[in-house]
Amino acid sequence: MDTDARNIGPVTNLPLPRFVSMKSRETNVRRGPSLTHRIDWVYKLQGMPLEIVAEYGHWRRVRDKDGFGGWVHYSMLSGARTVLVSVESLDLQIRPDPRSAVIARLQQGVVARLGDCLPDWCKLQVGSHRGWARKSALWGVAATEIRD
Repeated sequence: MDTDARNIGPVTNLPLPRFVSMKSRETNVRRGPSLTHRIDWVYKLQGMPLEIVAEYGHWRRVRDKDGFGGWVHYSMLSGARTVLVSVESLDLQIRPDPRSAVIARLQQGVVARLGDCLPDWCKLQVGSHRGWARKSALWGVAATEIRD
């Protein structure tokens, strides 16, 4: 990734954009980066992946899978990575191979904990189920992202 000033957060020196998850069960999304700004809506899904697109002091501008967002206090976010199933039905497989056994079938909107990622597959955990899924069916991980 290019690390020039446009791609690095001025507060954290971490890459922008980057994915995080929601730490709490309820998070206020504000119009601007302070408590005096109006709350536009409230996210209510603990663990939901969000994309940080800007930073200002203790505030992070986030975007959800539908492109909606606003400013949230950094204390409401976690570096723990999760993804959202973005297709109607997704097979969780024993290996990163389309011919491998299916462990579980995940429905659209399911939040999964993100593990290792190869070029086309990511390892996920949903409850007690652990397996591999096609990266292209997930929101919350960059298409070129490799994790190990």
